[in-house]
Amino acid sequence: MSQPFPGMAALLAAFLLAAPACKHQDVQVTGTIEEPPRLASMVRMGDRTMASQLVGGFYDIESNAWRWTERKFAVNLRPPAHSAQQGAVLELRLTVPQTSIAKLGSLTLTATVDATALAPETYSKAGDYTYRRDVPANLLAGDAVRVDFQLDKAIPPGDVDQRELGVVAASVRLVSK
Repeated sequence: MSQPFPGMAALLAAFLLAAPACKHQDVQVTGTIEEPPRLASMVRMGDRTMASQLVGGFYDIESNAWRWTERKFAVNLRPPAHSAQQGAVLELRLTVPQTSIAKLGSLTLTATVDATALAPETYSKAGDYTYRRDVPANLLAGDAVRVDFQLDKAIPPGDVDQRELGVVAASVRLVSK
């Protein structure tokens, strides 16, 4: 009967004889310096790993896809490549629920990047929308940019839902021009 690997028996014997001769060495485990996770240019509200980029004004994930906001909400985003030279486009995918329109009539959304206000948008019908605004290059020079959103009004806390309810957010991102 032939061996599948010639010399395998000799190699195994040498290993078994050498193993007891090895000295035990203590292994020291030291901490490592880890870099913080890099910010993303896009935050999907259903992705729990992105929660650290939500600065404030967002409630827990619902239906594994979206989050209610408060009247004021904010997010940190990474400016996309070359946006410090070319600018970028801010996009917030949102839904204005029928209950909001029924109780409030209309909602006006504004965004601010580095204390610079972007043009507002008013929603007077329920539905899915994308708030889309150009962001000037001079506001995108760093590794992170904070975007503050504000609605002119929101549904106040009530008996059934004790949260202040703004809009339903699905995602927010900065896109290269």
